[in-house]
Amino acid sequence: MSSLNLPVVNPQLDLFLERIVDVPKQLVWNAWTKPDQIKKWFTPAPWTTIDCEIDLRPGGIFRTMMRAPEGHEFPNVGSYLEIVENEKLIWTTALAPGYRPVVHLAEEMFAVTAIILLETHGEGTKYTAICLHKDEADRLKHEKMGFYAGWNKALDQLVAHVKMLSS
Repeated sequence: MSSLNLPVVNPQLDLFLERIVDVPKQLVWNAWTKPDQIKKWFTPAPWTTIDCEIDLRPGGIFRTMMRAPEGHEFPNVGSYLEIVENEKLIWTTALAPGYRPVVHLAEEMFAVTAIILLETHGEGTKYTAICLHKDEADRLKHEKMGFYAGWNKALDQLVAHVKMLSS
């Protein structure tokens, strides 16, 4: 895992994904921080991301609107906690923009703090994603929703998107 200042991953509470991808970290960073790029890869197909808003600063908004294949839409709003350009993004859905506590999450939702780490690895990037949960029940719910399959597929889509842009 990265040497950046991070919490210790607790397998009872957290989900962890680490891969080496064959694209430079600057391009991965751009894919994570530009709304027009997020909409191209963020949600595992056949789901889509139909809207995205980013205010890339601590306390700034990270909002996506996802659409299921059946047409149902799912908003996801959070607040950035920490940003280290080309290295680290941390945001949470427990806080709204401006660090305002979230008043209410839909019954099927749960708060999560996501950490994305990018490190140069040869010509590519060591990509680490960590999702922190308040309790084991939320971690298990997130895992059963398809965390590993979904986040891996989204990362594959990110890589394909970045390669298409740079070709």
